[in-house]
Amino acid sequence: MDVPDGDLVDRARGGDLSAFGELVERHADVVFRVAARVVGPDEAQDISQDAFLRAFHRLSTFRGQAPFRAWLLQIAHNAALNALARKRPEPVAPPEEHNGDAETAPADREPATMLERSERSQRLEGKLRMLRPTYRSLLVLRDLEGLSYEEIAEVLDMPLGSVKGRLHRARGELIEALRNNAYDWELPR
Repeated sequence: MDVPDGDLVDRARGGDLSAFGELVERHADVVFRVAARVVGPDEAQDISQDAFLRAFHRLSTFRGQAPFRAWLLQIAHNAALNALARKRPEPVAPPEEHNGDAETAPADREPATMLERSERSQRLEGKLRMLRPTYRSLLVLRDLEGLSYEEIAEVLDMPLGSVKGRLHRARGELIEALRNNAYDWELPR
């Protein structure tokens, strides 16, 4: 059975580096994905490492009122936004498929279907890059990473009502961007 994050944090605070290593291993993928969506894949690894280093040094400030994952993603998101402010954003590559569904396994798809899906994914990434970083972050955290509204409020340090309102506006802007110059999204008017 997996040890809860809170127990690992307590052990890490007590000097158990292997406990923090387990936290890193447990959350590395989501931290990388969130960073990649904000700054691009080329810088995401550096941002991820920076976020984990900051988290380690700030473990004493973790109060446990929110899940560790939300606290960690807040650190990663802020590190990514800081990097973005220092440098112009670069294109984000489409995410690789990580699940084992037979539907998404390359051997089960025709090459034309794979190409079409790849092209749609690239166009979607382009449209996401057109959004403000906050809107992009909201969409990534909710629709791609599946965080709850409460966790997003914690990660982005914004009121719950603002999360819901801005997410609604972000989805609206993304849908409108997809309707413009995107002939194949099949979105109703």
